[in-house]
Amino acid sequence: MKHLYTCSLLLLSLLFTRCAQNQTGAQQDDTHKQQDAKPQLKENSAGALAVRLAATAKVPVSMVRHIKQARNGDILVASFLGVLRYDGKSFTNLTSTVIPPRFSSFWDVLEDRKGHLWFGTRDSGIYRYDGKSFQHFTIKNGLGSNTVIHIYEDRAGKIWFGGNLYDGISFRHLTTKDGFPSNQIRLLLEDKTGKRWFGAQLENMFVYDGKNYTVLKNKDGKPFNNVWSIIEDKKGSIWFGDFDGLWRYDGKTFTNVSKRGAYAIIQDKKGNIWTTGPVNPRGGEAWALSRYDAKTLYNKTPTVTEMRRGRTMAFLGMLEANDGSIWYGSGTGVHRYDGKTFTDFRSKEGLE
Repeated sequence: MKHLYTCSLLLLSLLFTRCAQNQTGAQQDDTHKQQDAKPQLKENSAGALAVRLAATAKVPVSMVRHIKQARNGDILVASFLGVLRYDGKSFTNLTSTVIPPRFSSFWDVLEDRKGHLWFGTRDSGIYRYDGKSFQHFTIKNGLGSNTVIHIYEDRAGKIWFGGNLYDGISFRHLTTKDGFPSNQIRLLLEDKTGKRWFGAQLENMFVYDGKNYTVLKNKDGKPFNNVWSIIEDKKGSIWFGDFDGLWRYDGKTFTNVSKRGAYAIIQDKKGNIWTTGPVNPRGGEAWALSRYDAKTLYNKTPTVTEMRRGRTMAFLGMLEANDGSIWYGSGTGVHRYDGKTFTDFRSKEGLE
């Protein structure tokens, strides 16, 4: 059993990190150097096909890790082959002028309260776009790493890029030397009470209450490990997923709501909880888009509907748009569910 668990952890680690290698040492800190490097994709590989498609495609055609909504309602899609904006009619690649698709590797996107767009990459640092021009930030500007796979703006307007904190003037790289329990922190949520919830790949989840950092544990004394997504629901309860599935914390008790994994979690306007992730977090290749019924969320066994099922990493980042539609990313692009119909934009453009 121990061997099976170890193998499962290794499998999940490979799944989550195969597109984010060399996080600390061998990253490029100069985009031009990266552009001059010889591509590593084989001509007949899926990656090479996506690169060729990206040159002419009018939709996202590669892995989409995160999706956000701009203040004007546009959909922002962080695709490995570029960050794209959807205005309700068509997509526009916002990053093709700074990194050609064959060299890009975008993971996350955020519009801050000033209206600036931030783009996080796998190995090229951070880009900021003010609507006219780009600024590029790397380890030369104070980043601890050029790998930036998660972006979050807190209530004070400070922006977190994994373990890098930007105060509007400069970057500060936070580590265990600053009191953090992990060197791979990601601020995933600042709740209504001001507590900050941190998760990290294959690391323990912890919370900061303004004074102390606490590694959280379940009733068996076991830390929650490999937490990628956290939300606060309308009642103030915290939802997150780890190797044991989906959890809910009401301020006193941790409840294992489901054995389904949760790479991404959102709560829609009707109160339903949606998740993407592995059907079996400890092993297996099936991933699903799941919906937990709002009326049964606090039942012992909430009613869950599997909306879609696919192969490994078939469903990733998620968003409920202003019109109530559910958007989610996958290994091949972006999809939308309007309550009746699923739209695969890549197939819609005749690319499948």
